Amino acid sequence: MKLKGKSALITGAGSGIGKSIAQAFARSGAQVAISDLNLDAAQAVAEEIYSSGGVGSGMQMDVSDEKQVDAAVERVAREFGGLDILVSNAGIQIIHPITDFAFSDWRKVVAVHLDGAFLTTRAAMRSMISSGRGGTILYMGSIHSHIASPNKSAYVAAKHGILGLARAVAKEGAKHGIRSNVICPGFVLTPLVEKQIPEQAQQFGITEEDVVKNIMLRETVDGQFTSVEDIASTAIFLASFPGNALTGQSVVVSHGHYMQ
Repeated sequence: MKLKGKSALITGAGSGIGKSIAQAFARSGAQVAISDLNLDAAQAVAEEIYSSGGVGSGMQMDVSDEKQVDAAVERVAREFGGLDILVSNAGIQIIHPITDFAFSDWRKVVAVHLDGAFLTTRAAMRSMISSGRGGTILYMGSIHSHIASPNKSAYVAAKHGILGLARAVAKEGAKHGIRSNVICPGFVLTPLVEKQIPEQAQQFGITEEDVVKNIMLRETVDGQFTSVEDIASTAIFLASFPGNALTGQSVVVSHGHYMQ
């Protein structure tokens, strides 16, 4: 029960990594607000948490919509008596060569990953400072916060930008007891990644098996995908870490795909 008495808001938590973190946080004693663009998915996760004896609340939120973000954070603080943890996890992926990348698609990717991280951070920091309790802000980065891959320019740029945002938050938030860190997973077999496999197979003219073996997992030490459980365990560790010794950092969870 490392998070007993804490309240958390997790974005993009209707499925995949966000859902796993929400469930793990609830098992660790936290009250969890599950936000997602898909309200039904968010509410389904909240119901699963409730049926397991935890406290969960599902809500719809577009992280790139300023008013929705501010309203959601205010709701969480009101319902849970404050906000202690933000996990900025919502994300999308669109892949194209740079020369064929529509500006509208670029803006969609950056809006969700980077604008969404900023808007949720700003709202969470305001709430945490107002309460006087401080808090923890976790960002879902990627190995692509440190490296690049072909056809992912918008995603790579946004994930690199999240590192800078987290470091700025660590500097500004310290005096208010606010810590920030970035979790950087390798490839996790979520719907987002599953969608990329046939897309990359078509783009590179190779089989889907070759995409997995020779593109996604080639640089790992064991040819294995990172699991959602790996990421959730890391999130609990960072959310429950005491003091400011660990802030402004990126923690890479990738089976050795990228080593800092």
